[in-house]
Amino acid sequence: MNTFCSIFSQLLQLFPRWEFQRRVQETRAERHARGFTCWGQFVAMLFCQLGRAHSLREICDGLASCEGKLAHLGITRPSRSTLAYANEHRPWELYQQIFLDLLERCRQRGPFPKKFRFRNKLLSLDATVIDLCASVFDWARFRRSKGAVKIHMLLDHEGYLPHFAIITEGAVHESRIASTLHFDAGTIVVMDRGFTDYRLYGRWTEEGVFFVSRLKSNADYGVAEDRPVPERGSILKDQIIFWKSPKGHQDCPHFFRRLEVLRPETGDVLMLLTNHLTLGATTIARIYKDRWQIELFFKALKQNLKVKTFVGTSANALKIQIWTALIAILILKFLQLRSQWDWHLSNLAALLRLNLFTHRNLWHWIDHPLEAPPGAVPLVQQLELSYS
Repeated sequence: MNTFCSIFSQLLQLFPRWEFQRRVQETRAERHARGFTCWGQFVAMLFCQLGRAHSLREICDGLASCEGKLAHLGITRPSRSTLAYANEHRPWELYQQIFLDLLERCRQRGPFPKKFRFRNKLLSLDATVIDLCASVFDWARFRRSKGAVKIHMLLDHEGYLPHFAIITEGAVHESRIASTLHFDAGTIVVMDRGFTDYRLYGRWTEEGVFFVSRLKSNADYGVAEDRPVPERGSILKDQIIFWKSPKGHQDCPHFFRRLEVLRPETGDVLMLLTNHLTLGATTIARIYKDRWQIELFFKALKQNLKVKTFVGTSANALKIQIWTALIAILILKFLQLRSQWDWHLSNLAALLRLNLFTHRNLWHWIDHPLEAPPGAVPLVQQLELSYS
């Protein structure tokens, strides 16, 4: 006899109802609510992500088709107008808090294996643009005939889990968000050259925060020292530099390190900039190479979850859907880290979608996804014929 509820219901157990209701009260999300709870809205939007529903009709009809299995989820089938109104008016900050609570539980599963030997916290900082139709999302104008929003994110290289996220309009520059962030001394932040800001570099250096970035080709600098480089390897130059321009020297009166790194696969030469003067040059190059993990994270987010088309056009509805997508990918990351099976994230998302309302033990399924559940195949006993 199968004693397990659906896999979707077991996933929802990652969000304790008492903690969820506490966040609802803190954000006053159910103020003036009439019957349709925030929990019902959250379950519907999470079903939109994990079930790949393309519209409000598909969300509501998909849940209606599983009407017999909704009781254990604690919801009833919502109507399209009710769900649309809730997405437009209920605060998106509730979903941000749910994301942060789930992230804390994922971190408690650590410590995760580290790729680098040093003890410093390693974070990647980057942003991705989500294109929107300017005529429909008129509040998110990015260019003359284009709309967009940006997801700014910090990725923790210990487990490759998102450390921080913020959603802004597409016109908000990355360096503006970076200037609002504060890190513990000793943290290493990896970013591309779109975050170039000498004043920010100076503040981080004074606070003991290290960074690794790309140096712009038109940077005005002077060389104070040429360091020896390994005879065999991809490091071409290792120099100590300073800013020559009066404005650059005023904003950042510190010494930095400039590395020229050869990419063997393409033959290109990367010019890296860092304020860490003691790490090995090869380690600095490996740190910047590992920044590619945040690009892979954004790629997985866009390919496996619903962040390219939206079921609402208001800013609030869009942010709710994006935060739900971040919650969903955190669930996938959590399952991937806990599983003994060698899952690819895209394969896990696809098979989870197909088995969302299957009644199986979730934790046994992620370890043995291709095995039949116990009791699914009846044992047939061979009849014995007695010959006289």
